[in-house]
Amino acid sequence: MSVPLALLGLLEREPSHGYDLKRDYDTYFGGGKSLPFGQVYSTLARLARDGKIAAGQSEPGDGPDRKRYAITPVGRSEVEKWLAEPVAAEPYLQTVLFTKVVLALMLGRDAAGYLDAQRATHLRRMRELSEIKRGGALIDTLLADHALFRLEADLRWIDVTQARLGALAETVRER
Repeated sequence: MSVPLALLGLLEREPSHGYDLKRDYDTYFGGGKSLPFGQVYSTLARLARDGKIAAGQSEPGDGPDRKRYAITPVGRSEVEKWLAEPVAAEPYLQTVLFTKVVLALMLGRDAAGYLDAQRATHLRRMRELSEIKRGGALIDTLLADHALFRLEADLRWIDVTQARLGALAETVRER
């Protein structure tokens, strides 16, 4: 996730204070992982430095004085370009999961046990995501669906790899 571009997109919607940007980011994109306030304000400082946003005058509030940030034409152009650009197709042909299986086989360790443990971890996470879907808002449900589909693909790969573990062991030991 590109935090700077997400914050720019939120600012294109309307000028906002850092606190409001953090709340909206967490609501729409956080997926249960909140954006730290320090990251929000350091990102806003970089965006201002680069001319992508402008900070208004400090405004008194309930706490410390707050600045309202607004997107500039440079920032608006960057958001438009980013939204029009497709995300790079995944997956790449390098994964930690695959690397661990191959290394386990090379080193004479229990690759099947590792795959079983990984399957259990994935299934546990899938149960958590299913709970989110049951009681969640549409945004949370769609994020959970995305994660579930990726985990399902991993589980299919784990099953196929487990079935071919003997042949893979021979292949990696030959080299």
